[in-house]
Amino acid sequence: MFIRKEFAMTANAKVLVTGKTHVTAGPNGAARSRDGFLDVKLPQPHPAAENLFAAAWSACYIGAIQLAAGQRKVKLASEPEVDAEIDLNQAGSAFFLSARLTVHVPGVEREVAQQLIEAAHGICPYSKAVHGNIDVTTTLV
Repeated sequence: MFIRKEFAMTANAKVLVTGKTHVTAGPNGAARSRDGFLDVKLPQPHPAAENLFAAAWSACYIGAIQLAAGQRKVKLASEPEVDAEIDLNQAGSAFFLSARLTVHVPGVEREVAQQLIEAAHGICPYSKAVHGNIDVTTTLV
């Protein structure tokens, strides 16, 4: 059995949520969460992992924008929106990801919205996980 553990900021951390999934491959592949909330077909070949990562990161990032707004006492006129594109790239035998996030924060002045989306990258665990590891372009529209 191979177990790899990496520790970063976990010594005194309190677990807030644990996502548990079971994934199978092949023509009838699927990803299912134990709570039944997620049940996605993953037939191969298809870039499902990139789609799932894009959805998870977007959901987390929206929450981070909302948290940043609350910390700054900024009232959001409506819910922020994120379109995420995750690319699977290959250079020689190396595979790597790159990402583009297009963010809309309706009803907020552009300068304030820009501050919120920048702050959100420092809050969102997905943004922190990929920071310095993949190319990320974030665009405010």
